[in-house]
Amino acid sequence: MANRRQPRFRGTSYPTVEQINSDVISKLAHEYWAPSDAEMDSRKPFSLDVVKSVYHDIVSGRFSSRRLVLLDFSQYLEQFLWPNFNGQTADSVELVMSITALVNEKKRERAPVWQAFKEKPEQFALFFRRVLELCLAPNNYTSADGQLAFSSVEKCQLLIFLGHCVTSLEEDLIREQVQKIFGLPIWQSLSTKRLEIELKKVPNLKKPWDRLLKKDLKVDESATKEEHFFRHFMRNLMQSFENTLVAVTPDGPLPPGTQNYCEHFLNLMIDCQSSLNTRRFFHAVMDDAHILVKCRLALLYGRKEGRVFAQLVEALEFYSSYEITLTGSDLSEQERSVDHYGRATALQRIVYSLFPDREAIKKFAMAPVFKIDTRTALKAFFDSLSLDDLRKVADRVGVLGNRNSIETNENVGDAGLLSKEILTEVLIEFHEKRISQLQRVNEMAIYPTEDIIWDDALVPDEYTLTSETMPLPKLHLQFLSLHDYLLRNFQLFRLESAYEIRTDIEDAVARMKPWRNELGGTVFGGWARMALPIVHFEVFDVGKPNVGCKPPSRVRAKLTVTLNVRGNVRSEWESLRKHDILFLLTVKPTRTVGAKLEYNDHFLNQSGLAYVRGCEIEGMLDDRGNLIDELSEQRPQFSGETRTFRVWLDPNQYYHDFEATTNEGKENIYPTFNIVMRRKPEENNFKAVLETIRTLINSEWVVPEWLHDVLLGYGDPESASWKKMGSIIPTMDFNDTFLSVAHLESCFMEQSVELRNLSDLPMQPPFRLTFPVPETKKNGVKRSVEGDAVAAVPNVLTVEPYVFKKMSPYPRNEPKRNAVPFTPTQTEAIISGMQHGLTLVVGPPGTGKTDVAVQIIANIYHNFPEQRTLIVTHSNQALNQLFEKIMELDIDERHLLRMGHGEEALETKKDFSRYGRVNYVLSKRLELLSEVGRLQTSLGVHGDVAYTCETAGHFYLYQVLAKWQTYLAKIKASLNDADIADLFPFGNFFSDAPQPLFKRETREGDMSTAEMCYRYIENIFIQLEEFRPFELLRSGLDRTRYLLTKEAKIIAMTCTHAGVKRQELVQLGFKYDNVVMEEAAQILEVETFIPLLLQKPEHGHNRLKRWIMIGDHNQLPPIVQNKVFEKFCNMEQSLFTRFVRLGIPTVDLDAQGRMRPSLCALFSWRYKRLGNLPHTYRMPAFLTANAGFAYDYQMINVDDFNGVGESEPSAHFVQNLAEAEYVVATFMYMRLLGYPAESITILSAYNGQKHLIKDVLEKRCGNNPMMGMPAKLATVDKYQGQQNDYVLLSLVRTKTVGYLRDVRRIVVALSRARLGLYVFGRVPLFRNCLELAPAFSVLCQRPTQFHLYPSESFPTQRKLTDGLPEKPLVISSMPDMLNFVCELYKQKVQQLRPAIQASLEAEASSESEEEERPSTTEPGVSVTEAATEKLEGPKQFLPREDLPSSPSAATRVKSSKSTTSNSYTFCANVILGDPHSYVPSLLVPRFPKPAARFVFRSHQWQFHAAFPIFIC
Repeated sequence: MANRRQPRFRGTSYPTVEQINSDVISKLAHEYWAPSDAEMDSRKPFSLDVVKSVYHDIVSGRFSSRRLVLLDFSQYLEQFLWPNFNGQTADSVELVMSITALVNEKKRERAPVWQAFKEKPEQFALFFRRVLELCLAPNNYTSADGQLAFSSVEKCQLLIFLGHCVTSLEEDLIREQVQKIFGLPIWQSLSTKRLEIELKKVPNLKKPWDRLLKKDLKVDESATKEEHFFRHFMRNLMQSFENTLVAVTPDGPLPPGTQNYCEHFLNLMIDCQSSLNTRRFFHAVMDDAHILVKCRLALLYGRKEGRVFAQLVEALEFYSSYEITLTGSDLSEQERSVDHYGRATALQRIVYSLFPDREAIKKFAMAPVFKIDTRTALKAFFDSLSLDDLRKVADRVGVLGNRNSIETNENVGDAGLLSKEILTEVLIEFHEKRISQLQRVNEMAIYPTEDIIWDDALVPDEYTLTSETMPLPKLHLQFLSLHDYLLRNFQLFRLESAYEIRTDIEDAVARMKPWRNELGGTVFGGWARMALPIVHFEVFDVGKPNVGCKPPSRVRAKLTVTLNVRGNVRSEWESLRKHDILFLLTVKPTRTVGAKLEYNDHFLNQSGLAYVRGCEIEGMLDDRGNLIDELSEQRPQFSGETRTFRVWLDPNQYYHDFEATTNEGKENIYPTFNIVMRRKPEENNFKAVLETIRTLINSEWVVPEWLHDVLLGYGDPESASWKKMGSIIPTMDFNDTFLSVAHLESCFMEQSVELRNLSDLPMQPPFRLTFPVPETKKNGVKRSVEGDAVAAVPNVLTVEPYVFKKMSPYPRNEPKRNAVPFTPTQTEAIISGMQHGLTLVVGPPGTGKTDVAVQIIANIYHNFPEQRTLIVTHSNQALNQLFEKIMELDIDERHLLRMGHGEEALETKKDFSRYGRVNYVLSKRLELLSEVGRLQTSLGVHGDVAYTCETAGHFYLYQVLAKWQTYLAKIKASLNDADIADLFPFGNFFSDAPQPLFKRETREGDMSTAEMCYRYIENIFIQLEEFRPFELLRSGLDRTRYLLTKEAKIIAMTCTHAGVKRQELVQLGFKYDNVVMEEAAQILEVETFIPLLLQKPEHGHNRLKRWIMIGDHNQLPPIVQNKVFEKFCNMEQSLFTRFVRLGIPTVDLDAQGRMRPSLCALFSWRYKRLGNLPHTYRMPAFLTANAGFAYDYQMINVDDFNGVGESEPSAHFVQNLAEAEYVVATFMYMRLLGYPAESITILSAYNGQKHLIKDVLEKRCGNNPMMGMPAKLATVDKYQGQQNDYVLLSLVRTKTVGYLRDVRRIVVALSRARLGLYVFGRVPLFRNCLELAPAFSVLCQRPTQFHLYPSESFPTQRKLTDGLPEKPLVISSMPDMLNFVCELYKQKVQQLRPAIQASLEAEASSESEEEERPSTTEPGVSVTEAATEKLEGPKQFLPREDLPSSPSAATRVKSSKSTTSNSYTFCANVILGDPHSYVPSLLVPRFPKPAARFVFRSHQWQFHAAFPIFIC
């Protein structure tokens, strides 16, 4: 069964605001480091006694996050600790440790860390030196004043801090200090023999090493001592670790903190080995210290408590033995084989030369390598040698280490002494043949099993602290190689999938309620939509292994279930398709019939779940046992409820299970399966993505040479930008990018522009731009990047106009034009995207990222018509938005293709899917052939030339082209200008074009018209020639494949579709030259990488020329369900964000046009320079005030209601009833004033609050057509990329800021509104958060209570600049708002009652005549719309067709043929009836579905008399 840690239960991790204010630390903060300006003058001077007092409080709480969050909340580091760190205070251990602890806490909370140190960067070197000194302090170390004894817990904090430094090398401040302990000089700590070996491996290092030695001879003793400290620090730290490790006994309790210290040390070593910058020289030092061998032989490795320690040792071994050279090059399989056999033969020669007279030695030396390179053979040989013999062999081999630490006895008296056991293991490890990482990946099972799913060290639960050590891979800035890059992503993606699968399994099994009956069997007391009991399971086909493989080539099984469920659920099971994934479960419950599931106990203990295996559907069988054809339109009829599926099992997993059953006597698990579970299709594509990654790991796929080093995080960050690529395209057409000359000049204000007009054309678009040629000097001659000698070229941009060649005389064929006046930075992004190389565009909200992407695509399409562009986005919504804008430009739609699901959401009647494009081509073919027939008639040619594309081609060649060439010859010989029109052979064909066809004004003009008409004809036959393969290919599948690989020039898909369909695309020969990625900052690393490799390399090279990534790393990152993977493993880091951190040049869009400038000011501080477009200052929508509100944005303080603020019924399901009521009351207020519901969006920071608001809305507004529902109710995370005019935002939290502390989430939340934003939250809590201070300081400049003008109606004539017209109505609390809205509702109803009554009477009087006479309303106008024109009073209170009507209300109105009339009558009944009956009277809070790991709590309900709601 799976190994797992002891279950933890979540307590109150964060202090409440009241606790913060009453805590002694807060009182100290007010006295010593108050962050507010008002209290700065009254601060007391810095005191180390205060630091010591606070630090002792931290230590007594064992560095509890609760205390550290409170200190961080008060800005203890920024305002008190670091400003007072200097040479005089640096000796204070408490000060150094306090700074270290707060840095670790900030990292854990994902808050900015290093900004505070940049205030005094000159002191960081001293601080770093003090941290290193404390790392080497002995366990019994006591401070100078004798008051502080250093513990292992404190050393863990220091190791964590060092780990953060190692992974933050993009910061110059950090990198400068870290390189002191990881540079070439640390080789001075190597043994002499090992140093010789390492220098011999890389001869280029010999000269730098000699220079280093000479430099050391010139420095004084103090400098030498300082350098010695840094160079030997890592070796001394490893020695300290060894001393701690040997203190562990075989049994009995572990020394306090020993386990955590050892785990954190190994975690630091993994970080050092997994990055080339730190690994390059450190690897030899760690190997020379034999850390891995000592860890494996340590007593902690075999103890129960050391399970995580053992897993960390395995992870460290993986990176330590990674096959890579000192320069960062991967070793090939042949190189690894040569190295292994070289070591083995060298060992044979060494032992023979040392002991030539021993018979056993001779036999070993003469044996073939394959007989001596196994662990068993090597151990038997080395065990036969004495310790002295082993020392001699190890010395000759070069693995002896530092000889000064070796004694001749066989016992380990100290961690620095090597025993025979250690020497034997070192020699075995050095010479044994290891399984390659590639082989391990290939033997790994794709589907997660129970051993992985419920191993909390590999798949942590939601309660695991991210400060704990875990044997998980991490995604840092740099990777060792592409293989390492893919392997880490493979492991993390697999574990993240396992976490999601675990959640689904626990939910399904809990709903199934497995019980043990009296006979010991299993019965199910419940049912689940996503799971069914298995009636029969049988493995019937096991294929023979492939050559060189152990697992079978295939394993197939039959799975039988009974679908005795509801019809819709049965349809879902019967709709399962080929390649869908199912999970087979075995439960052996211990609970008897009727026992309830205890949610505070571990899931496995109660459910009895024993085994989990995955399988892939091959198909469903009919009653005769035949596989049902999914493409057949006629579905078979089944005689009963029994269904049988044929599935593929994982051959690797089947082989492992078979070996365990055969060799270890374990149970054969396959006959025991009794539950089958399915998952939602959109969540079940993990297998295809994992197989894609594994295929890439096995393949020699080539990334572009210009991208390789940048992708891994090495080399010059600017090397992939277009200006450094060395392949600049000097001249390109920019089509409709620029709207005028003035617009063009405004886009190049900082560059000299030369307007050139050699053809005497009007200086108007389109323009052709010529860029300066970069120059290089070679042999004293200036040359271009191609090597041609060129004259000196000034840094001037040349612009010249050109004329579009008109393709048609028909107005309907006029090309579409861009109307967006691009800004200078947008133009810079377009230019960069058109050139070769990597382009990163950072687009803040509202800055036109999509417009830039579309223009880049269009310009590439026109400049390079032979090239193909792949568009990739994160979501279908973003892809559709991008695709819709592409269709608005001058791009032939036959070249557009939209792949994957979601195409149906395109706002067009055209079908851009694969089969839709094939249908378009076929219909277009018929249309063109009819044009050919018309042309044939006009020319008087006989025969059926318009039958096929082939006959049309012959007609063009022998008739059309011949006539055109004859015509040109006649015109060339004629001097009469009238002959151009008179002799034109196709005049009759263009008789339906606007006349006259020829203006007969100038010879050039008429000749241009003739050429234009011929281009139109020629284009018909060009298209028919392109469509000819669709005539030859008869099946729809072949046609779609040809369309994908040949015809389409712009192909769009989501990153998920690219990962799932990669193998199919590669096999079809899919090719492309450019990749454009939208939402790049929201895509996982590996999902960003896969689209680069959807094609086979050509002649060993990748044909990719451009990679345009457009995103915003200041907004939300990719969604990762497991918080440990998100934070500890850094899985949330997108490739786009990593590139930005690496310093790759970006183009930052700097002007937004979506929202009011005042709203932009709430988040513009997050960007380098974000301004506003001119239209935001002059458009009426942005100048008009929000009706009924004094301000266009406000932060509304929401206090506890009845003593309750936020509540959390289950983990992460946070709710706040007071805010929910306040938000809904504001929505109702806006609707009563006339705001359209489709213009209002309600956002929540938490999913639990979203469900609560939904319940309140349904109760208060859902059944009332006067109110309706808002356009969108969503969480902040789900609403990224969308916007609306007015946004009501609920922050939810009242105890702690929570994950809203992530600035990226606040940026998204504050940037969704165009005209009005109203934020509901606890003002004191968010205002004091350091990271959010720039935003909330602006929000809180305005009153934190609602200031309203209820007398206004929407839209108002009041301008924002007019000031406040009168004293506003101030709403002080949520109950006041609810009571006010209730009274306002009654007033509005009373105002509308007479008008509605008169309208209904008029409708009743004419009801009998309606069936006899036609309707008098205008076409397209409903009865309701006609009736509303008669009403008096505000029109916005009348019923709307888009508002929902209640089924219960329908029983109270008369039946009518018009649904709209029903809604209208219902609204009238509301107004004419008792308005109190429609004021909401009950709130039923929503709770999440019970998950098996949730800890449920009791709830107390109370009734509030002021307004009818229930409070939780």
